[in-house]
Amino acid sequence: MIIGASGSGGGFWGPAGLGGGSMGKGSGSRKSQLDGKGFAEMPTELQGSVVKLLGTEPEWTEEAATFSHQIDDRRPLTLPRILNLSKLVGVGLVAVIVLEAVSLQAGPALIQFGLDRGVIGRQPAALIAAGVGSIVAVVLTVVTSAIRGAWTGRIAARAMYRLRQRVFSHLQRLSMDFYTEEKAGVILTRMMSDIESLQNLLRVGYAQFATQLLTMAIVTTVLLVYNLRLGLITILLVVPGLLGLSAWFRHASERGYLRVRDGVAAVLGDLSESLQGIRVVAAYNRRQQNVVHHRNIVGHYRDANDYTAQIAGIYAPTTELIGLVGQVLVLLIGGWMVLRGELSVGELTAFVLYIGAFFQPIQQMVQTYNVYQRGKVALIKLKDLLATEPTVAESPSAYPMPEIVGDIVLEGVTFAYEPDRPVLHNVDLRVRASETLAVVGPTGAGKSTIAKLIPRFYDPVSGRITIDGHDLRDVELISLRRQLGVVPQEPFLFAGTIRDNVVFARADAPDDEVREAIDLVGLGELARTFLARPRIVILDEATSNLDLRSERRVEAALDRILEGRTAIIVAHRLTTAMRADRIAVVDDGVVKEEGTHAELLDRGGLYADMFSVWAEHSLQAEHSLQ
Repeated sequence: MIIGASGSGGGFWGPAGLGGGSMGKGSGSRKSQLDGKGFAEMPTELQGSVVKLLGTEPEWTEEAATFSHQIDDRRPLTLPRILNLSKLVGVGLVAVIVLEAVSLQAGPALIQFGLDRGVIGRQPAALIAAGVGSIVAVVLTVVTSAIRGAWTGRIAARAMYRLRQRVFSHLQRLSMDFYTEEKAGVILTRMMSDIESLQNLLRVGYAQFATQLLTMAIVTTVLLVYNLRLGLITILLVVPGLLGLSAWFRHASERGYLRVRDGVAAVLGDLSESLQGIRVVAAYNRRQQNVVHHRNIVGHYRDANDYTAQIAGIYAPTTELIGLVGQVLVLLIGGWMVLRGELSVGELTAFVLYIGAFFQPIQQMVQTYNVYQRGKVALIKLKDLLATEPTVAESPSAYPMPEIVGDIVLEGVTFAYEPDRPVLHNVDLRVRASETLAVVGPTGAGKSTIAKLIPRFYDPVSGRITIDGHDLRDVELISLRRQLGVVPQEPFLFAGTIRDNVVFARADAPDDEVREAIDLVGLGELARTFLARPRIVILDEATSNLDLRSERRVEAALDRILEGRTAIIVAHRLTTAMRADRIAVVDDGVVKEEGTHAELLDRGGLYADMFSVWAEHSLQAEHSLQ
């Protein structure tokens, strides 16, 4: 299906929209990027160095993109499914994390060995061994940490690459009503902020969380091995308080980060809406009110961040206090045991150091848990998005639409955008192959709704729509829309050149065909539809935003575009409707009249009244142009 657009900019090959690059094309090789204008505005003496530098970088190989309107995976989104790790990779990653945690906690044990054997026991070899062992432990910690960081970073990047593709494909699959109800800023939050939060969780959060848990487990084991009684006393004194505090922090932070994620979506949603409607905002002098409104939204977001900062500010110092109290208790109790000969000086030193090591990951968990909560909430939001079913779904048994002849039939069609508020009531309408039907009527009568039902942007509540006898619900959407050309009322140009916009229908179209399309229609606005060579053309008030002179140019172009094609023209002005083979008058969601222009005028009904008013206004406009 081809969506047409009006507008121009920068000549045939010049830039259009907001950006200059080429739309819908791959990046190609780096050598191809250096050809042509690749070195514009670059000093000649630097070009050779740049060529040499780029020659050392790997080429980016584009993957073949596939898309289907069928949802092939309805399983709930979970982190294991996002990661999709093989057993070998999973085992290897766990081994690296375990080795990192063990080497990280080897220091206190080596210090105890050096003190008891090397210093107190006066064994120089033991002291040297402790020193060498410490160096090895540090090197091993650095190496395993680097390997873990690079490995998890690569895994997270690849997982998010796949997730972004899946989310974007799902957004392409969702129906028009989803975009009517959901703000663009909220959707951007899902694609950008939420996925980035998940990437941080996978790249840093889980590995750090696993390392911290392993550290606590290792330290607890070592404490019990060193001295069972002192270890049990320490655990019983500090762990219950830590568990209670951590449980409170978990519950409070989860609630807080839900507020934060909703706040981000609200801020981006309001920003996007304000930017898209900036002309209306300026025209009605709503800038001050918009600033106040946005300030309130940002204020709610700030309150959510203040709340999360507050609970983190309570949790971190309190755990630090418990840790310090634990170290004091260990020092007092352990010192008494040393005096009684029940514990060595080296063991007491290691015990105190391990207590510090036990609380260090707990204090670091504030930051780690923040990453975890952001990722968890983001996962919930993305899971909800991917669980959203398109209301216009493709049947599993859908078959390719044969080459369209162009006979369109609406049988008893009733449709409502909102439940219990139908905008079309039991409409029966037929458009014969190669016939041009104009649909006219008052604003809000249901004209554009008919134009949106034929490409199956929406499905009727009751009744059915067929093309050449094929129910639209039974055919594949791609094969249907590939043979339709739609020019909507709202003009839209993608970022890129005019050529990029014209070939949106056929990206592989050669230049000579593109130029031919431009020449044949006389202007660039409708060239996209002509180049697509659709069998059915739908024009949804495509000339409503044009002045009379531009409208005449478009009408001349339409004669070429519609030649030999079935066409449905939703018209606000009646100039185009008069040129149609047949006219259908829609009012209050019902087809009130059908016939040719002359027949409807002779009938003296609703169309005749509309034409009389339109002719009077057109005459006034003609006088104003002269």
